[in-house]
Amino acid sequence: MSDSKGYAVNDLVWAKMKGFSPWPGRIAVPPAELRRIAVKKSNPVQCIFFFGSNNYAWIEETQIKPYVEFKDKLLNLCKTAQFKDAVRQIEDFMVNPEKYQSLFTGENEAANRPDPDAEFNKLREGGSASGTEESGEAEHSPSVNNTTTPAALESVEELGSTPLSVKKTSAKKKVRASLPIKLNVDKVVTSPAKMRAPGGKAKAATTLLLDDETSPSATPKRKKKLGNDSATDLASLVIDSYSSSIRRNAPIAHLLNRPTVARPATPEIDMSSVSDAVQSRNIKASDLKFGFLGLGIMGCGIVKNLIKSGHSVVVWNRTASKCRKFADVGAVIADTPSDVVEMTDVTYSCVSDPQVAKDLVFGNCGVMSATLSGKGYVEMTGVDPETSQDIAEAIISKGGRYLEAQLQGSKNQAEEGTLIILASGDRLLFEDCQSCFEAISRNSFFLGDVGNATKMNLVLQMISGISLTAIAEGLALADRAGLQQKDVLEVMELTTMSSEMFQEKGNAIIKGEFPTHQALKHMQKDLKLALSLADGLEQSLPIAAASNEVFKHAKRLGYGSHDASAVYVRARF
Repeated sequence: MSDSKGYAVNDLVWAKMKGFSPWPGRIAVPPAELRRIAVKKSNPVQCIFFFGSNNYAWIEETQIKPYVEFKDKLLNLCKTAQFKDAVRQIEDFMVNPEKYQSLFTGENEAANRPDPDAEFNKLREGGSASGTEESGEAEHSPSVNNTTTPAALESVEELGSTPLSVKKTSAKKKVRASLPIKLNVDKVVTSPAKMRAPGGKAKAATTLLLDDETSPSATPKRKKKLGNDSATDLASLVIDSYSSSIRRNAPIAHLLNRPTVARPATPEIDMSSVSDAVQSRNIKASDLKFGFLGLGIMGCGIVKNLIKSGHSVVVWNRTASKCRKFADVGAVIADTPSDVVEMTDVTYSCVSDPQVAKDLVFGNCGVMSATLSGKGYVEMTGVDPETSQDIAEAIISKGGRYLEAQLQGSKNQAEEGTLIILASGDRLLFEDCQSCFEAISRNSFFLGDVGNATKMNLVLQMISGISLTAIAEGLALADRAGLQQKDVLEVMELTTMSSEMFQEKGNAIIKGEFPTHQALKHMQKDLKLALSLADGLEQSLPIAAASNEVFKHAKRLGYGSHDASAVYVRARF
C-alpha cells in the first residue's frame, strides 16, 4: 500500500482540506461506502481516516504531512474543542491502537472483499460464489418464469459495482443468487453497466451504488426492473423500495467526506456587565411592569439590558433552567405565558418562528387564557404579516393592545443594546415601550399599521440572506482559485462594498467555526417567508429563491443551528 512518498496504511499524518486547518488522521484502506475518485499520476491521493470525526476522505498527497514530524508546528493552528479531541484521540491511538479497531470495520470489509470479476464469472457459469456455503448464507431459488421476486434479494450482503445477471434456465432449474451483496439503505444511486445476455446480445443492466449526493430522490420507485429481454425469456429482476428515515438524516460528515465542523458552544451570557452603549444613555426606566416570553439567542441579551436599565421584568421560557440566571439579578419567573400576562402591563414575545409564536398565544395556558383588557402585547418574533395580523386580531378582540416590533441585528447587537427596531400597530403602546426600546436598541421606527413592520423586516432579511450567499460563494471561488480569503476581505474593506456584516461573516468563514450569532435556520425561515410574501403579490424574486435553496441545503446538511455564515459549507462543497 505504499507509494512514491512512502505512505502506507496506518501511517499517522496531518491532512488538510481546503478552507480548513490541518487535521490529525491516518492512512487508511478506503471503506466500501467511500466513493472512488479519479487519480492522476502527477497528483496522487490517499484515503485518510480523520480522528475526532471518525470519517474518511480522499486527500491529495501535497496536503499530507507526517504527524510526529509536524506536530509541534501544526498543533496550535486550530483551537476548537473538536480539534483538541481529535489530537487526544490520535495520541491515545499511538499508545493503544487495539482500542480503535472497532472504528475501522469498514476498512476490514473492504480489504476482505472478494474479487468482483471472479464472483461475476462464477455466476455466469452457474456456480456458487466463494465463501457462500461456508459462511452459512441462505440460498435463494427464485422461479425464472416471468420475474424474480423481491424475496430473492433478502439475503444480500454486499453491493459493489459488479453487474447482476440471471442466466436463462428452465422452469424446473433454480438459480442460486450467491453473490454476496450488502444494501446500505442510507444511499442508493443508479449507474449504467453492461451485461452479456444469453444469445450474445449486450443488454443494459443497472448496478446499485451507495452514494446519496447523486441520488435523484430520497425514495426509489416502488419497483424497478433491472434488465429485461423478452426475446430470450430473461427474468425481470425486481427490487422493492428502500425508503429509509436514516438516509434523510445522514450526518454531514458522511455527505461531505471531511471532518465535521462542530458548532462552538454558545457562551453563557455575562449578567454582571453592562455595555458601554446602554450605560451612556442614562435611561429612565418606565414604571410599568414588563413580561418577556423566550430566552433564546436574542432574548437573553434583550432581557439582560432591560433588567440592567432598571425595568421590572417577569420571564418565562420553555426550558425553565434558562430563567435562573435572570432570577439571580432580579427577574421574576412565571410558570406559563398566561401567568406572565397576568403579572405584567406589557408582554414581549421573542421566539423561534411563526408557529411557536402562535402556540404561545393560542396554545394551552397561552396568552389568550389570560385577562387581556388594557394589557399590551409586543411580538418580536420574525413572523409573516398574516401571522402577525392573526395574533393582533385575537389580542384586540379581548381588549388588549398589539404592537409588532421586528428586530434587525444579531446576538452581539442584542447584548450590546444596539439593535434596530421596526414597529407598527398601536401607537400608544409604542410610546409606552420607549424606555425599553432605548435600553435594547440604537434606534426604533414606527411604520404605521400592523403588517408594515413584518414586511420591512422580511425585505431586509432577504437582502441580508442574498448578501451572505454572495460572500460565501465569493470566498469559495477565491479559495478554489488559489487566492487567500483574508486578502479578499482586506481589499473589499477598502472598496464601496465594505460592510460590517461582510467582515464579520467573512472572518467566521475563514476560521471555519461558525459561532451562532444568527442561526442559519432562522435566516432560511425569513427567506422562505419573503418568498411567500412575494408570491402573494406576484413579485418575481429569482435571486432570493436561489439563495433560499442554498440555505435549505446547508440546513439539510446539519448546519441549521450554526451561524448563518455556515452557508459557506454548501457554497464550497
